[in-house]
Amino acid sequence: MQPPFFHTGFLFHGSLNDFLRTRQKNTRLDFPCRFSSSVKDAIEANGVPHVEVGKIVVNGKEKPFDYLLQPGDEIDVFPYERQLPAGSPARFVLDVHLGGLARRLRMLGIDTIYRNDLHDPEIIAIATTENRVVLTRDVGLLKHKLLQWGYWLRSQQSEEQLLEVISRFSLCNYLQPFMRCIACNGLLATVAKNEIVELLPEKTRLFFEEFYRCTACGKIYWKGSHYQDMLRSVERIRSVACQ
Repeated sequence: MQPPFFHTGFLFHGSLNDFLRTRQKNTRLDFPCRFSSSVKDAIEANGVPHVEVGKIVVNGKEKPFDYLLQPGDEIDVFPYERQLPAGSPARFVLDVHLGGLARRLRMLGIDTIYRNDLHDPEIIAIATTENRVVLTRDVGLLKHKLLQWGYWLRSQQSEEQLLEVISRFSLCNYLQPFMRCIACNGLLATVAKNEIVELLPEKTRLFFEEFYRCTACGKIYWKGSHYQDMLRSVERIRSVACQ
């Protein structure tokens, strides 16, 4: 009678160790598998979401996710060297816990979908239909079988998360600060003061002449004291992430 399980050896490389327990990191794991288990199933059973995996090598040969494991297989699993093909600017959709990161990405001109009422099925649908990368702290969300692109944020602090994303997706050449609405992600366009003067606070009418309006939600922006704070933030981020 054939036993229900057989054993394989898994070694996770580089950043994939972030998903493993301390005693499992950088060591070959003796992993029990059922017959007809795919290598993708086994990788995710070890806690690593498939969207973080760049290459799978079985017994010295590269294999796809649907490869069926065999007794005695030695599997090496490597992370992405680049998350997306060279020259492709990333477009993101964020889960409900990442509002701070969403605002920072939009400030830098990065196409970022975020709403605080999005549920996981909606995030998956947006990601798959619009070819967006899911950013989340929820590893389970990244294991959804329909997802092609996704990234688990290691930090819980929004500015550190921003630096992670810029580095991971090589975004330095795609930063275009102040071209998007921080509130809704729409593109900003210049607008004549006389078109929106009735909507402005009294002091703003007196001291500012240059205005921008979101082409999606209509929110109005001008270069007040908040703009100088944001400009300093952009320069700080560039100095850290893009040297």
